[in-house]
Amino acid sequence: MQTFVRIVEANSYTKAAETLDLPRAALTATIKKLEAYLGTQLLQRTTRRLSLTQDGAQYFHQCLAILQAVEEAEGTFRGPNAGPPRGRLRVELPGTFGRNIVMPHIAKFCERYPEVELVVSQSERIRDLIAEGLDCAVRVGVLQDSTMIARRLGNMAFVTCAAPAYLKTHGVPQSLDDLREHRGVSHFSGLTGRPYDWDFVVDGHVVRVEVRSAIAVNDAEANVVCALQGMGLSQAAKYQVREYLRSGALVEVLSGTLPTPMPISLLYPQGRMASPRLRVFADWLTALLQDDPDLQA
Repeated sequence: MQTFVRIVEANSYTKAAETLDLPRAALTATIKKLEAYLGTQLLQRTTRRLSLTQDGAQYFHQCLAILQAVEEAEGTFRGPNAGPPRGRLRVELPGTFGRNIVMPHIAKFCERYPEVELVVSQSERIRDLIAEGLDCAVRVGVLQDSTMIARRLGNMAFVTCAAPAYLKTHGVPQSLDDLREHRGVSHFSGLTGRPYDWDFVVDGHVVRVEVRSAIAVNDAEANVVCALQGMGLSQAAKYQVREYLRSGALVEVLSGTLPTPMPISLLYPQGRMASPRLRVFADWLTALLQDDPDLQA
């Protein structure tokens, strides 16, 4: 059942084999044996794609319910003597966040849960968790509607800042109105191509300001690099620039009017939180962020 479900979710024998860490031929043999056992064809394969037969679609949904019930039942009865969480956990992290926040501490998680085999991918593009065989993914920002379950981990604080050289030449903005006379480093989404808005919280309300673009980049680290070179004002995650603010390489402006924070969430398919390895990873991530004042919920 697990093999069949994974092939359907990935819509590919090859992808399913990779995520199950099995030879592709083993999956083909498994499905043939399963179809022979059930006495019906489950999958139809053309040169381009896989598709479920009518019986296959019905069996697929029943398998999902059965496998989820098994996971929940085992999770319910695993007591303190059942042993530590074990098994493979596939996690996706946003690149900049993963490199700077999670990966510097990941050894602590692995030491605490040595029988959990972490498979970590880092990407800025939003992928289909189920199709890619991922157990969970961290997302920063307002979530789009989906069938995934979301657990809030924290909030990412932002600051408006610039290099001293830029401020010396163009002056220090004293109000939001002053921003219209300045240039900014525009950070746009690599997925949609749309620039992120310059939003600020004023008396509990979100105020959006138009800032002329000096340069546009689709990477959070490139955004900071441009600011360090004096190319314009930047709205950057505070955790990214705090060392530069301490050293004076960057200077915060409009400190009394802060940019809108972004929620940090853990996304996972329905029913997966019954998995002990996912539960402990989610709890560890939550605690990690709560130790950082710039990422607390």
